[in-house]
Amino acid sequence: MAHVSDLISRDIEQYLKQHENKGLLRFITCGSVDDGKSTLIGRLLFDSKMLFEDQLSAIEADSKKYGTQGEEIDFALLVDGLAAEREQGITIDVAYRFFSTDRRKFIVADTPGHEQYTRNMVTGASTADAAILMVDARKGILTQTRRHSFLMSLIGIRNIVVAINKMDLMDYSEQVFNRIRDEYREFAGQLGLDNITFIPMSALKGDNITAHSDNTPWYHGTTLMGYLETVEVDDDRLQRNPFRMPVQWVNRPNLDFRGFAGTLASGVVRRGDEIRVQPSGKTSRIASIYTYDGELDEAVAGQSVTLTLTDEIDISRGDVISGIDQPAQTADQFETSIVWMHEEPMLPGRPYLLKIGTRTVTATITDIKYQVNVNTLEHMAAKKLELNGIGICNISLDRAIAFDPYTENQDTGGFILIDRMNNNTVAAGMIHFALRRSQNIHMQHVDVDKATRARAKNQQPCVLWFTGLSGAGKSTIANKVEKKLHALGHHTYLLDGDNVRHGLNKDLGFTDADRVENIRRVAEVSKLMADAGLIVLSAFISPFRSERAMARGMVEDGEFVEIFVDAPLDVAEGRDPKGLYKKARRGELKNFTGIDSAYEIPEAPEITLDTTRYTPDEAADQVILHLQECGIVPAT
Repeated sequence: MAHVSDLISRDIEQYLKQHENKGLLRFITCGSVDDGKSTLIGRLLFDSKMLFEDQLSAIEADSKKYGTQGEEIDFALLVDGLAAEREQGITIDVAYRFFSTDRRKFIVADTPGHEQYTRNMVTGASTADAAILMVDARKGILTQTRRHSFLMSLIGIRNIVVAINKMDLMDYSEQVFNRIRDEYREFAGQLGLDNITFIPMSALKGDNITAHSDNTPWYHGTTLMGYLETVEVDDDRLQRNPFRMPVQWVNRPNLDFRGFAGTLASGVVRRGDEIRVQPSGKTSRIASIYTYDGELDEAVAGQSVTLTLTDEIDISRGDVISGIDQPAQTADQFETSIVWMHEEPMLPGRPYLLKIGTRTVTATITDIKYQVNVNTLEHMAAKKLELNGIGICNISLDRAIAFDPYTENQDTGGFILIDRMNNNTVAAGMIHFALRRSQNIHMQHVDVDKATRARAKNQQPCVLWFTGLSGAGKSTIANKVEKKLHALGHHTYLLDGDNVRHGLNKDLGFTDADRVENIRRVAEVSKLMADAGLIVLSAFISPFRSERAMARGMVEDGEFVEIFVDAPLDVAEGRDPKGLYKKARRGELKNFTGIDSAYEIPEAPEITLDTTRYTPDEAADQVILHLQECGIVPAT
């Protein structure tokens, strides 16, 4: 290694001890594409002598093959390890690198500059103490510069270097530097970012990286390395915050031991401390604190421990153990900031999985209050969030969770949203506060419940969900099923797609967002009718699997029967009982399912009715037979 300290050869143990006691700074590089982020990190690695001789040889060879600097070393190639990145000359993924100096250790995340990879910047920034925001001196402040700045303000990074790079291409002009500095200061002031250091530099040439450059005699501030070595990091902040430990695992190796394992998100816990478990609110006292190395008297933020309590109380994975005096809050509705990170847009009303700490629950965005224009910081109305959209949204969960506002505790206030159907992470979010209505609304106990209502009707309540293309035969078959059930003496109600749009859903159109809300409302009504003990027949195109899964999740297991009324598009279009396909083909009807809006075929329906094989009466008989076999209605 070309590094570093004479101690390595003279006293390796002393060197290792000195290295172990160095402070650690985590930082990111961000900005627009081709601003020089990877080149800067390569330069830092090179100048800090953190490269092996074979790495130097390899980078010299790669520079000749892939580089953009002629015979000179292309430092960006030290970071852009993916073949696709080297061939295109861009950074796609977050690249983490480690280096150190005599004063400090560093972990740097090189984040992509392309707008489509903004989600990766959020990943890199989530654990950073500082940020280097790269600005190309030739281009000045760009949209991606503003977007990354806004994200830094959301995530809570307060130590920021604005590295005005490629000054060598602008003849090291002080006027250029001052113009960019003043423009950025004005924008940053609107975000509340005030701890900003501006450095003119050339990552390629090494100006003001580790030593002051003779090319900028007008600049008297710190070098970049000088800043990184001296910027103050509040390492004790998490320990000063109230005690929080999300429970990751309940440890029961035998009947005599029951411990709760997790990593302290914040604070300090000591043997004998009184604690409160959220969201249940139950209290107890710490009996013991265990780690891999043995028992402790106390544990601090960042340590992984197993806690035992003096009382036998019910605690599960996802619960949060807090101090008795300053417990976490609990709620099931919040105002949040959401950064959308997926190509498929976010639609209010669609259910997602929300993961916060070790807890995963079902969440629905109930309202996009506004979307933020990252250039002007203007608040804009929005019905959905597209890729890289940043919105202030109200969100509702299917149960209460323990939380802290993100500004107070990032571990218990930050969350991700996950697509229920494919398990993709689609968004990152930060909790602002609990909505007041979540504290004022409670479930009212009633004495006559669903089981009582169902017994009075001599049937099992359920939801029969007919789905398929327009013209497949959903309403026709559902109507015949209801007539047969009525003839057998059963209590039913038929919800038809067209009929509910005359009243309950008359305010909704046919965009994807409106379709999601349409099905959400119908699913809620179906749930209430099933609770009344009825057999509910819902006949809707319901084109998206996610919303059908939401409807299923609203009722108890065994109470939802998905019925796929299967008709090929050409067959359904040939029937066209309402003339809708003809209008859609002529362009008079937008967002029509099967023509210019997708239909997602059910993956595992309880019943599939091929209407090219069955008449409506025969299809209805198939449904009745299934209900009898499942015990929902008695066999005749």
